Amino acid sequence: MSLFRLIPDRPDVVQDQNKPDEKGTFREWLYITIFQATTTAGKLFDIGLFVLILSNIALLMLESVQGISATYAGLFKILDIVFLIIFSIEYLLRLYCVRSARQYASSFYGIIDLLAILPSYMEFFYPQWHVFMIVRSFRLLRIFRIFRMVRFLDESRVLMFALIRGFRKIIVFLFFVLLLAIFMGSLMYIVEFQHNDGFHSIPQSIYWAIVTITTVGYGDVAPVTAAGKIIASFIMILGYSIIAVPTGIMSASVIYEEKRNRGKPCPHCQATGHTADAVYCKSCGQKLKE
Repeated sequence: MSLFRLIPDRPDVVQDQNKPDEKGTFREWLYITIFQATTTAGKLFDIGLFVLILSNIALLMLESVQGISATYAGLFKILDIVFLIIFSIEYLLRLYCVRSARQYASSFYGIIDLLAILPSYMEFFYPQWHVFMIVRSFRLLRIFRIFRMVRFLDESRVLMFALIRGFRKIIVFLFFVLLLAIFMGSLMYIVEFQHNDGFHSIPQSIYWAIVTITTVGYGDVAPVTAAGKIIASFIMILGYSIIAVPTGIMSASVIYEEKRNRGKPCPHCQATGHTADAVYCKSCGQKLKE
């Protein structure tokens, strides 16, 4: 499955394509209530869903506090089951009211909704999966649609596509950084291992090189010889220049995406977002100027 297919281009358009064919039926009303915030019922549903998601996230955080978890273990267990039932019913209703359940299930938001309830079921077999329920926080992305902030979704889409377009360049660069860290770590092992217990193995020395080259600097391992300090100084300075490379790659990709999305404005409705080879307006259908 292509990653481009998972990213919603225009969420409102995608939702309209999934709208059921039946007019005036309970299924259409349910679709409008769940997927659209144009009605009072739809707004109340979305706000209630957000309250439930935030409550569930707060519950998960409280469960990680040992004292609170030990005192209210029974209550937390009951609330977990209640949230699981509510979110499971909501997911099934989403599949029921759309025109194509398969298309929705494989969409961006469909996968997020499935991942939101999957850890709760997996917990019955693997208790450590409980913490993965924090993935439900990603469902809060719908806040942009509810409060009419579609422009924020457009900007996030530009950023996502820019990241995807520069992904291969960033991977090549990170591979080079990894090789550099391995080389520098091995070199520090040769220089320091007889004088410093912190560099007792090549993996430990590579760990130090990665921490240093990324300018994190935990300070748990440090060179003591003059040659080791010279090499460390070189890696520190190199780390600052390395940070700028992926930033430049992302900046160039973002600029390209913004130019691509700006396209030609429609002379009839002034709509933008057309590709360079577009002939007709995607909003009104009129022919664009040459």
